[in-house]
Amino acid sequence: MTAFSRTISLNSPAETQAFATQVATLLSPGDVVLLEGSIGAGKTHFARSLIQSLLPVMEDVPSPTFTLVQVYDGPSSEIWHADLYRLSAPDEVVELGLTDAFEDAICLVEWPDRLAELAPENALTLRFELSQQEEHRVLTMSAPSSNWAKKLEGIAA
Repeated sequence: MTAFSRTISLNSPAETQAFATQVATLLSPGDVVLLEGSIGAGKTHFARSLIQSLLPVMEDVPSPTFTLVQVYDGPSSEIWHADLYRLSAPDEVVELGLTDAFEDAICLVEWPDRLAELAPENALTLRFELSQQEEHRVLTMSAPSSNWAKKLEGIAA
């Protein structure tokens, strides 16, 4: 059941970056953001922008496609960026330590369908879709809790 759903347009990589920076200010330890969308839809760009905005010192934020998980020291907690594309079973998620991180880190998860039943119930889902216009994305935000609606109301109007 979805208690919150909203769709917005992101017209450029710069708008995606600005949106990610705004979302970053709202996140707390234990928040999980599930990033859905096809290859090239903007998931990694969003995650990289969000992570860089939270880091006290600018550093490279590579895609975790091959490492599966990258962990960063944020100001209030660790920030976990996971790309689960190459996983074949949900039990591999447990081996990575990701389910433990859901409790006390800020977690960004690309290809969250690989989580199956391990997906946190209170997660925010961001679905990125390509548009006919180059660099334009349609972003649908959804969550089972209206708490996310309150958090996002100022930036996702």
